[in-house]
Amino acid sequence: MTRRGTMTDQTDRTPSREAARRAPRRWVGGITALLVTGGLAALAPVASTGQPAVVDGGTATVVVTGPGTDATAHQVRVAGGEVTAELALVDGVVAKLPAGASLPSGYTVVPDRAVAFASEEPGEVKKSALVRETLGLAATGDEGAGVTVALVDTGVAEVAELDGRLEHIDVTGTGPGDGFGHGTYLAGVIAASGVSSQGRYQGVAPRARILDVKVADDTGATSLILVLQGLQQVADTAKQYGTSVVNLSLVSDSPLPYQVDPLNRALRTLWNRGLTVVVPSGNTGPAEGTVNSPGTDPGLLTAGGLADASTASRADDSVTAFSGRGPTDQGVSKPDLVAPGAHVVGLLAPGSNIDLTYPDARVGDAHVRASGTSASAAVTSGAVAGILSASPRLRPDQVKYLLTRTAYQDGELARVTGAGAGGLDLRAALELARTSKIPHTPTSTSPVPGGPGRWVALTDAFARGDKAAATQAWNQLNPAARSWAARSWAALNPAARSWAARSWAATAWGDDQTSGEEWAARSWAARSWAGDDWAARSWAGDDWAARSWAGDDWAARSWAGDDWAARSWAGDDWAARSWALAWN
Repeated sequence: MTRRGTMTDQTDRTPSREAARRAPRRWVGGITALLVTGGLAALAPVASTGQPAVVDGGTATVVVTGPGTDATAHQVRVAGGEVTAELALVDGVVAKLPAGASLPSGYTVVPDRAVAFASEEPGEVKKSALVRETLGLAATGDEGAGVTVALVDTGVAEVAELDGRLEHIDVTGTGPGDGFGHGTYLAGVIAASGVSSQGRYQGVAPRARILDVKVADDTGATSLILVLQGLQQVADTAKQYGTSVVNLSLVSDSPLPYQVDPLNRALRTLWNRGLTVVVPSGNTGPAEGTVNSPGTDPGLLTAGGLADASTASRADDSVTAFSGRGPTDQGVSKPDLVAPGAHVVGLLAPGSNIDLTYPDARVGDAHVRASGTSASAAVTSGAVAGILSASPRLRPDQVKYLLTRTAYQDGELARVTGAGAGGLDLRAALELARTSKIPHTPTSTSPVPGGPGRWVALTDAFARGDKAAATQAWNQLNPAARSWAARSWAALNPAARSWAARSWAATAWGDDQTSGEEWAARSWAARSWAGDDWAARSWAGDDWAARSWAGDDWAARSWAGDDWAARSWAGDDWAARSWALAWN
């Protein structure tokens, strides 16, 4: 990890499948897509609360969480594993566990995932969003002074629009900068000064500082562990840099519920420490039930996508087709609000992958236009910076209250499942913060459906390939928990939609084109978790065990078979579609 920067106090911040790993030619639905794939010993995340967690099949690089970092590290070593990094933020460690390693109950083991990305050709360049005007702001302003936004992304290039307001932390070992271009784009949406555009493309918080936390290399590739290490650095340096906002424009298709998922756990810890965390709803829309993790977490601030029709009027505003819509699988109403996410202009990283691959998306020499709920999250992060600049003592729950309480609901935005509280109105939020006492009402989180011990026992049984234990655990789940499992793991809404539709659905650099349904029909749904036949025979049915695990043919083709494992959990083909960590 390296750190360096020029931040000063501003108190007055696909081509072919083989080539897809390097430089995407097509982008399925948005700014870029980064996806967590298998290739590890454990075939599934092991959330072990009621029984020991076991790693099978070879050495695995994993995240292990437990009752505390020291205790977790001790148990890893007792099991014959090697601790390679500590993650105090989640009471856990990064570790290498040998085949057959067993940890006591109460520990969660989640495999690391390498990252690839799918892509979509940019379409016709359209008019740009009027972001500041849509938020009720003047075209230029001075919002964000004294606030630092941690941008956990692909890095941020040293550009004139961010001079004197940029600090770098690199957990990738590749050095600072942004060879991919995604992080620089978002930094501009949040905090561009407007100096190179005569103020036309000024960010939402043009005086905010950016803490660039680089977790991806120049191809845009990252992993769950790198993201967690980046978030750990945000926590460790929060006092040093005065960080109060975290932007994570990433979605994860982890099958674990938010209550036990380590990524959600890290983000909730930051929230509880006073950092407002903004995440996207994902580009899964337009169906209901399509919000992606970590945006499903009720405790975080989740931004969906708004299209402003490139006008300052709110009468023609709408929810973008790609924006993920609630309710979530656990019945949480999401997103919390919507913010501009269609044709949003941000900063260009000169010579980056995006710069060279998508020249038609450029806007002049210093900017680039893109769509996706990534941009919506960045707009919202800028708005949070604006609020905290004016009212620095506010807690994250109070900031969330302000933004949702003052959101506007003109026209289509009255549809709660698509727009949450409505469109982000920063001017109204600033006025309410100035004139009223803001309540502090922390959002409660519900227990894992059916109780954590029983639910995670089922996950653990899958990871160990234990049919009898899986059958027993399934039968012990109550109807509500079975319903949750069916909706989360196998139901066609959202699992039958392709990874691309769930991660980056229906947007591209400079356009909002959709190809998710066609892709799903051709690939992932036919082979992996979401096919009608598999779903009916596996997770969703009450007699699932008798018809699935008990059958030698299914076992050979699915969980136990080399062919399925090669094509699904470890293979490039499935890796390009499922279990995603995706830049949204």
